[in-house]
Amino acid sequence: MMREEQKQVITTKNIVMTGLFAAIIAVLAQIAIPTPWGIPITLQTFAVALTGYCLGKAKGTLAAFIYILIGLAGVPVYAGFGAGPAKLLGVTGGYIYGFLFLAFACGLEDTFKKKWISIIFGILGLVLCHSCGSVQFAFVSGRTFLEAFLYASVPYLLKDVVSVVAAYGLAIPIRKAMHSFI
Repeated sequence: MMREEQKQVITTKNIVMTGLFAAIIAVLAQIAIPTPWGIPITLQTFAVALTGYCLGKAKGTLAAFIYILIGLAGVPVYAGFGAGPAKLLGVTGGYIYGFLFLAFACGLEDTFKKKWISIIFGILGLVLCHSCGSVQFAFVSGRTFLEAFLYASVPYLLKDVVSVVAAYGLAIPIRKAMHSFI
């Protein structure tokens, strides 16, 4: 028999917060600057990291998964109002499913007492996300992994690291508010 604190309870609050953060990812994905190589500069990374830091590993990853499923079903929630299986199989698809790793890694925040460790895990999740993105970009575009990484990840790394750190900082008061008011 499971101990009480190990049980994952499905509550209205959990459903609402998970859906809310999936919607936040979708909205921030639309704040996009297009690039000639097809990978826009967006706030998705920030939104996914914030989701993980606020909801934890299970609910944060679930929110990212719901976001991916909604887009896969054809609702235009991906950057530039993209949607559908073609988007997940295209040059940016690896980054989209890499968001699962980012949300999970940021969601490990509750596991650690020191904030710098939580940020390091967020950056490790970012590395996994960029690895997925670079692999798929290389595969789809016919480039080597190194070319794909230099072309499709390096220009975004500084922005994405800043996004993870900023998401951690913003998540602190959001988590406090979530526990106080809901």
